[in-house]
Amino acid sequence: MNSKEVLRQVAQACDDKQAKNITALDMQEVSLVADYFLICHGNTERQVQAIARAIKDTMEEMDLSIKRMEGFEQARWILVDLDDVVCHVFHKDERSYYNLERLWGDAEQVDLPIETAGNDYEL
Repeated sequence: MNSKEVLRQVAQACDDKQAKNITALDMQEVSLVADYFLICHGNTERQVQAIARAIKDTMEEMDLSIKRMEGFEQARWILVDLDDVVCHVFHKDERSYYNLERLWGDAEQVDLPIETAGNDYEL
């Protein structure tokens, strides 16, 4: 499975847990860290953890492993490293503070054709 397919599956998992403002950035021309960043947020610590857990469960269902997950206990900014895709699951307050979309402003946004549950997207 290529990194774009992983990105779509992860975005769908986030959407299924009502993640807000799901944004995907194509990092291939900007950084060596990953092919894609997926950025989203939840309104509460519990929701942020549920989103991260959904990403983990989706990857396990696909027989893919998570390289690393950081920040789960605090649930303010959970980083999920899937090798070529890095997911940033923020609490809404931290997302506006760190503003990764502006920090990585040279990266192009990626269209994510996922079945939405009526969430707001910046794609």
